[in-house]
Amino acid sequence: MEKTLIVITGPTAVGKTALCLDIARHFGIPILNADSRQIYRELKIGTAAPTEEQLRQVRHYFVGTLSLDDYYNASIYEQQVTSLLEELFQKNDYALLAGGSMMYIDAVCNGIDDIPTVDDETRTTLKRRLDEEGLEALCEELKQLDPEHYEVVDRHNPRRVVHALEICHLTGRTYTSFRNNARKERPFRIKKIGLNLPREVLYERINSRVDMMMAEGLLDEARQLLPMRHLNALNTVGYKEMFAYLDGIWTLDEAVERMKGNTRRYARKQLTWFKKDKAVSWFSPQEKDQIISHIECNPC
Repeated sequence: MEKTLIVITGPTAVGKTALCLDIARHFGIPILNADSRQIYRELKIGTAAPTEEQLRQVRHYFVGTLSLDDYYNASIYEQQVTSLLEELFQKNDYALLAGGSMMYIDAVCNGIDDIPTVDDETRTTLKRRLDEEGLEALCEELKQLDPEHYEVVDRHNPRRVVHALEICHLTGRTYTSFRNNARKERPFRIKKIGLNLPREVLYERINSRVDMMMAEGLLDEARQLLPMRHLNALNTVGYKEMFAYLDGIWTLDEAVERMKGNTRRYARKQLTWFKKDKAVSWFSPQEKDQIISHIECNPC
């Protein structure tokens, strides 16, 4: 039988965790997490990371394995996941990748451009320059060094701008020259399953999840992380709103409502991204039996 990577994705709060636990138990396989924030051990409540009980039920990879100040990106993730899949496919015909981080899933399914790893000295230098000179000055430099990438990069996102400049300075080449968008062939079949719900139901689940996070102590978690707020991993819905409350910008009620609205917007962004992929088969999270039948259908 051909080895098969099951990919289960969908918007935040749609019900991926519960379904994936059932799927993993059915096939007797672990879950490879594809949430770029749950990989950090400090971000438990605000990322709705799997609970200790869920982690005991099924083995998870890429959950709480890094600290916030560890360097990580989608390229490293791709390398680690594809290496792990070689090992897992020796024991089972199926493997399960699950999460909602669009770039991480794309990296595993399609590959990512082979962009060089940035050394610590270059990273430190550009970070210092961002602090001292500001984002606008670095955007102007990128416009001179790589005008093609300047036209397409999100110039309001300091991480994207800084990373492009890091590559320019490290290699003496443009960031654009490393991006060929060539899809990599994988030695296994990929079955992509998207989960979705009627919009009003999804929004209700999102609002309930935010209320649950607050009840579980999200504010205290954010308060403990306040000294690290400059790290990119904390430029995330949930933590940003709590930081604004702690800064005195919003009341707590305002911060919670903003968090709900921003989470709903993020869910729409996820759905827009995933629905562009015609290889995704869509189901309700309640359709477990249909999903299992779809996975086991070979070659469909």
